[in-house]
Amino acid sequence: MVLSSVLGFPRIGANREVKKAVEAYWAGKLSAEDLIKAAADVKKSSWTSLKERGVDLIPSGEFSLYDHVLDHSAAFNAIPKRYQGLGLSALDVFFAMGRGRQADGVDVPACEMKKWFDSNYHFVVPELSEETDFKLLYNKVLAEYKEAKEIGVVTRPVVLGPISYLVLGKAAKEASPNFQPISLLPKILPVYKQLLSELKAAGAESVQIDEPILVLDKGAELDKQYAYAYAELAPVSPKIILTTYFNRLDSNINFIAKLPVAGLHIDLVRAPQQLGEVLAAIKSTPIVISLGVVSGRNIWKADFAVAIKFAQTAIAALGADRVIVATSSSLLHTPVTLASEKKLTQQQRDWFSFALEKAAEVATIAAVLSGSQDPKVSAALEANKVSIAKRREFESTSDDAVRKRVAAITPDMYDRKSPFAVRKEVQAKHLNLPRFPTTTIGSFPQTKEIRTARAKLGKGEISEAEYDEFIKKEIELVVKFQEKVGLDLLVHGEPERNDMVQYFGEQLTGFVFTQNAWVQSYGSRYVRPPIIVSDVSRPTPMTVKWSSYAQSVSSKPMKGMLSGPVTILNWSFPRDDVPRKLQSQQLALALRDEVLDLEKAGISAIQVDEPAIREGLPLRRSDWDEYLQWAVDTFKLSTAGVTDATQTHSHFCYSDFGDIFPSIQRLDADVISIEFSKSDMKLLHTFKQYGYSNQIGPGVYDIHSPRIPSEAEIIERLKTTLAIIPDHLMFINPDCGLKTRGWKETEASLANLVAAARWARANA
Repeated sequence: MVLSSVLGFPRIGANREVKKAVEAYWAGKLSAEDLIKAAADVKKSSWTSLKERGVDLIPSGEFSLYDHVLDHSAAFNAIPKRYQGLGLSALDVFFAMGRGRQADGVDVPACEMKKWFDSNYHFVVPELSEETDFKLLYNKVLAEYKEAKEIGVVTRPVVLGPISYLVLGKAAKEASPNFQPISLLPKILPVYKQLLSELKAAGAESVQIDEPILVLDKGAELDKQYAYAYAELAPVSPKIILTTYFNRLDSNINFIAKLPVAGLHIDLVRAPQQLGEVLAAIKSTPIVISLGVVSGRNIWKADFAVAIKFAQTAIAALGADRVIVATSSSLLHTPVTLASEKKLTQQQRDWFSFALEKAAEVATIAAVLSGSQDPKVSAALEANKVSIAKRREFESTSDDAVRKRVAAITPDMYDRKSPFAVRKEVQAKHLNLPRFPTTTIGSFPQTKEIRTARAKLGKGEISEAEYDEFIKKEIELVVKFQEKVGLDLLVHGEPERNDMVQYFGEQLTGFVFTQNAWVQSYGSRYVRPPIIVSDVSRPTPMTVKWSSYAQSVSSKPMKGMLSGPVTILNWSFPRDDVPRKLQSQQLALALRDEVLDLEKAGISAIQVDEPAIREGLPLRRSDWDEYLQWAVDTFKLSTAGVTDATQTHSHFCYSDFGDIFPSIQRLDADVISIEFSKSDMKLLHTFKQYGYSNQIGPGVYDIHSPRIPSEAEIIERLKTTLAIIPDHLMFINPDCGLKTRGWKETEASLANLVAAARWARANA
C-alpha cells in the first residue's frame, strides 16, 4: 500500500488568526494564555483538516508563532547572552530574538534574518559559539505530538536536522576567529537524542528530520558528519525519514544511502531528473522512498498523470510498500485553502490548488496507486485529467506583440549610455545632493487610515476621486515630514500601494489576484503573491501619477519607486509552462517603459528594487551562470534606457552577496542600498574585496524591529562603515522600507539618522 504524506502546513490560520493574535499580544491587548490558545486552535484545525482529506502521514511540531528555526534555537538554549537575564518570560525572549525589544528598560536588537534557501520565507539565523550551552529547555515537538494525539490525530513529528541547523547558523561575535558552527555537532547530538527518545517513548512511530542542506554543494563536504550523527541518533529515535527538498541530491545520494535511516524524501517537482539515480542507490537497502510529487512552492494543480508515472517507476524498482507520495516540501509556502477565494472565475479556480487542496491531491494519488476502487477517487482522477487539458489549452495561447518585442531585444538595450564615472559627475550637478546624502528605501507607514480608505474604495463606499484626494494628502504628509526632518532625496511614501509586487501586477496584463491567499514571509508579516498566468505587458503608466504629484509639492528631488523584474517574478507564483527567463524579460520591458515615462515626467532618480535577485539563485553552483546572466540582463534592460542625468537606484536585503558579487557589479546601478544592520561587517568587507566603484547605502538601522536606534548608535555604525566604504560613494538610509513600522518610531529613527549624517559631514 502506498501512503500519502504532507511535510508541513501553513501556520497562519485560514483567516490569519495567528497574525492577529501575535500582534495583539505584542500590543498588550492579549494575554500569553490567550495567544497560546489561539495557536492551539489553528493547529487543531490544520490537523483535523488533513485527516479529513485522507492524508496518512500528518505533520506536527513544525508550527511556529514566528519562525521554526527560532523555535529550535529557543528550545535548545541557543540563546545569545544579550537576551538572558532581562527578567523576560521565555515567550518574550523568543519574540525579542525575532524582532528585538525596546520596552520596560530592555533595549535589545533582533537576531539576523536570512532567506530560507531560494524562497521568500525568512528564518532567524542561529548565533553560535564555543560557549553555546545546548540543552533541551522544552520539547516543543513532543508537546505538539501529544496535543494532536489528544484530539484523535496521530501525526509524524517534524524536526530540523542537527547538521542543517548548525550549517544554517553563524559564528557569534564572541566566537574565536576560525570557529565553525558545525564543530558543535558532538555538543548538540545529546540534546537531539533526548528529544527523539522522548518522542519514541510517547509512541511516535516515525519522525521527519529535515536536512535541506543535502541539496547544496556543501552537503558533499559533510558525509563524515552525517555518518556520525545518524549513527548516534538512529538507535534511540523513532524511524527516521530523512527529508530533503528544493533541489537534487546529486552525488550526496551515495553516502545518504549508507545512513541508518528508514526513509528518504526527495523533491521531484524541483528536481525530477534525480529519481533514477536515487532509486538505483537505495534499491539494495531497506530505505523507503518518499516522492515529492505535489508542489509545496507553487499553486498550480498537480498533474496526476505525471505524479503517478513517477510513483509507478519507484514501485517497479522497490515495491509499493517502500513508496510514499508526498508534497515536495512543506506547504508553508502556499496559501491555506482555495475555498476562501470568492472572486476567481470558474476557469481560474480550476487551475489552482492551495494547501488543503494539495493535501487532497496527495491522498488521491496514493489511493490510485494503492488500487482504490472508490468511485470518488476515480472521479477525482478523471476531473484532474480534464482540468489539466483545459489549462494546457489556455497556456498554448500567447500575446504575439509581447513575444515579438522580446525577440527584438538587442545587446545595446542592456547598457547605459556612459560609464558610471561620467554619470556620477552629471548626476551630482543635476541633483545637487550633499555629502552623505540621506534617503529612505521607499515606503512609509501604512496606517489604519490608509488601509481603511483602500478597503472602502474596494467596497465602493468612496469614489475614485475621493480616494485620490485622500492619497494626495497622505503623500503631502510624507513629503512635508521628510523636508522637516532634513532628508535629502525624497520618496512619495507609497500610500497607494497594497504590496510592492501586487500593486504592479494589478496594473499589468497576465496576472490573476486573490482575496485571501496569504503566505508567511517572516514573523507576522504575510504577503499575498499575485499569480502569473499569461504573457505580461503594461497597458498604461503605473506610478507616474503619484511620483509626479509628490515632486510637484517639493523642491527637493523625488525618487520614483519600482519593483524589479526578478523580484516581481520571484515574489509571484510564476507560470510553470514557460521559462522564468521569458517571464522576467516580459516584466523588464514593461518596467523599461515605466522608467522612461518617469524620466519624461521629471523624476531624476528612479529606484528599481531587486531584493529577490540573490534569493532566486539556483541552489547548485553549476546552475548559477545561466540564471545570473538573464537575471542581471533583465534588470539592466529595465533601467538602461535613461539619460546620464537620471540616477538609478536598487535595493537588496537579507542576502549573502559574496558568491555573486561580480554580478552585483554588472547591474551597474548608480546607487545600491543593502541590508547591513544585522549582518555584521562581512558584507561590507565583500564590497571592499571586490573594489565596488558605484555608490552604496549600507542600511544603518533595522526596520524589521520596532526599536528606535539612537543617534550615537548610528554614528558608531557610520564610523565602522567609513573604514571600508569611501565617503564620496556613501548614502545613508535604513535597511528596508518603513511600511510595517509605526509613525512614532519612524519619526524618531529618521531624525536620528539625519543627525548622524550631519555628524558625518562635519567630522568625516
